Amino acid sequence: MPNDTSVLTASHWGAGLAEVIDGQVSAIHPHPDDPQPSRINENIAGSLHGSARVRRPAVRKGYLDNGPGAGNGERGKDRFVEVSWTKALNLVADELNRVRSEYGNGAIYAGSYGWASAGRFHHAQSQLKRFLNTIGGFVRSEGNYSYNAALVLMPYIVGNFRDHVKRATRWSTVAKEGRLVVMFGGVPVRNGQVSGGGLAVHRLGDELAKCAAAGVEFVNFSPLRTDASEELQAEWHPPRPGSDSAIMMGLAHTLLVENLYDKAFVGRYTVGFDTVAAYLTGETDGIVKDADWAAEQSGIAAEPLRQLARRMAAGRTLICTAVGLQRADFGEQPLWMTVVLAAMLGQIGLPGGGFGIGYGADASIGTVDRPVHWPSFPQGANPVDDYIPVAMVSDMLLNPNGAYAYNGEHRVFPDIRMVWWAGGNPFHHHQDLNRLRRAFQRPETIIVNEVNWTATARHADIVLPVAAPPEREDFAAGTQDNALIPMRRIVDPVGEARTEFDIFSALEQRMSSGEAFSRGMSAEEWQQEMWADVQKRAATANITLPGWEDFLAGDVVHLQDPTPDAVYLQAYRENPDANPLETASGKIELACPVIAGFGYRDCPGHPAWLPPREWLGSADRQHPLHLISGQPETRLHSQYDNGAFSRSRKIKGREPVLINPSDAADRNIADGDIVCIHNARGRCLAGAVVTDDIRQGVLFLWTGAWYDPDLGDPDHLERHGNPNVLTHDLRTSHLSQGPAAQSALVQVAKFTGPLPEVRAYDPPLGPSSG
Repeated sequence: MPNDTSVLTASHWGAGLAEVIDGQVSAIHPHPDDPQPSRINENIAGSLHGSARVRRPAVRKGYLDNGPGAGNGERGKDRFVEVSWTKALNLVADELNRVRSEYGNGAIYAGSYGWASAGRFHHAQSQLKRFLNTIGGFVRSEGNYSYNAALVLMPYIVGNFRDHVKRATRWSTVAKEGRLVVMFGGVPVRNGQVSGGGLAVHRLGDELAKCAAAGVEFVNFSPLRTDASEELQAEWHPPRPGSDSAIMMGLAHTLLVENLYDKAFVGRYTVGFDTVAAYLTGETDGIVKDADWAAEQSGIAAEPLRQLARRMAAGRTLICTAVGLQRADFGEQPLWMTVVLAAMLGQIGLPGGGFGIGYGADASIGTVDRPVHWPSFPQGANPVDDYIPVAMVSDMLLNPNGAYAYNGEHRVFPDIRMVWWAGGNPFHHHQDLNRLRRAFQRPETIIVNEVNWTATARHADIVLPVAAPPEREDFAAGTQDNALIPMRRIVDPVGEARTEFDIFSALEQRMSSGEAFSRGMSAEEWQQEMWADVQKRAATANITLPGWEDFLAGDVVHLQDPTPDAVYLQAYRENPDANPLETASGKIELACPVIAGFGYRDCPGHPAWLPPREWLGSADRQHPLHLISGQPETRLHSQYDNGAFSRSRKIKGREPVLINPSDAADRNIADGDIVCIHNARGRCLAGAVVTDDIRQGVLFLWTGAWYDPDLGDPDHLERHGNPNVLTHDLRTSHLSQGPAAQSALVQVAKFTGPLPEVRAYDPPLGPSSG
């Protein structure tokens, strides 16, 4: 129970106890009930009161002087002027009315993608979208950057991907029944620090350790050894990035020609196997996809692949595919081949067997579920029936009214005049940031709600300062976690920051929309209503929860996990006629006539080997290294990058990049050197970490360093280590139009010039205005 000197709070990476000194959060300590608490909490105190905090409303000077449209300066370069809330809100209201009057609500983009902060009520995107829906709507985004290819592809193959994530086979069943886990992309515990909406207990590390202790063997196909925890003692095979589907085909071919696959399972539970078999044997295209062929593509020797296929067929095997694999050129293919390989083994629906996509991407996947569905802040209905795939922001802004294909549809980009972003940072998660900078010059007005001066805020016209989680009251409940965590208001907001609810309640008074947004209710009344809804839902599961005030004053409320030994597709396996899948055939579709009918060469109607546009199989002298990037241990994406824990791992202020000793020696790079990574799209600085944990020919640069370009440099040298100045902004395929950041070739060299200062945390402010 929290005492007088520590107050309970929560984030996506877990609960914590806040220590307050002189009205400021001085530290967030681990909750004693969490066996493996995340150190990301160490970032919060310093960030809340750091130099990058947005303290007052601010308007870009060129926009303030000249208004919206051309000739008002360059976003990202222009300085900002602090203004009063009255002036800022009047500017926003007037611009909303102008854009709606001249162009309609279909010219407002508020896809506003991002994790935002934990808290069921103060959810940034929901607050923004509810407000805009009350005044005519907006163009939305569809999907996500994390696993968009899976969201679009998997419903054709096995059913809704979000259901797969929720019902993933539990690690507890692997410990009891499993013999072998084959991981493509590993199961990185560092990613398992976080769970959407929050979590009370970190379980993933312990669950994996229990599997290893039970004698389960692990095999890790990843260019990065540490994608599998050391205690798993995983057999490591470092392939060329982008070759995973070829490896799976080589394994499947061995199962096929050695008659090791489960014919009965394939016959009863799947459709399309003959098509896949013809492709594997080369009947379709004259190329036999055997282990020798897979070795040529992947760099993994053929005989170990054949031996592994036999091991997989000999005992209970779980195939794990990381969602990072599908964030690459033709990222749908390794997902589809995962299902094919698991179906051929015939263990789908059995405890400890089958397949799982996304283990490790969220702490709750395969570890826990909630007993009831938690309520969310209601967004209302959107009168604008238009959207874009989430990763096509630059395409949309640079090509208004341009045509594109998506998931069997022929679509046209809207002509966007206003962008409003809340709770996210596209200058972290989007690709080819120099292109995104150009795209962000196109709208007439950009509004950003932010806690800190991120690069997205710097590329806005109007920046509204918002309260951070410790500065507002709420409750956390993860989308899949089985705990409810009070989030008390611990300290006052810094400067003049306000909650999003207060901002939109003030705006609705200027918009002639009555009280459609607030319903005439205060934030406290809304929270009490939402908590009453939680109590009602819990009562249907025979759970009694305390009243709102008692809950806020108390500790974490732990509830029962309703399915501690869940097995994905178990009901389908037991009775496929009574429990058909939500696919066209009702079965697992190893080949899909619907997708075939779309005619996409980059995603045909069955799994296919499509060499990535950029990979080591086509590298040249100019760009001989493959760059991959991933979630660091030190933060969630770019959140609190200016915090103490995040900054403690940087090298001379730059993000670390992992480089193999052989590649480092060839370039006279030593551990700790600052290096410049570059290709035709951009250049960035990073701190070298020389390690044999990374495959030769591959660099690994952590994501989330705040974008810090030197706009005086012709190439906009990025000084901080953001990998997305190097990634291409092409899509996975026409089917899902997902991001393909993991397909990028680069070169690296020791940086020998004067080391530029990192300016990412310096506020871009000029003198204040009324």
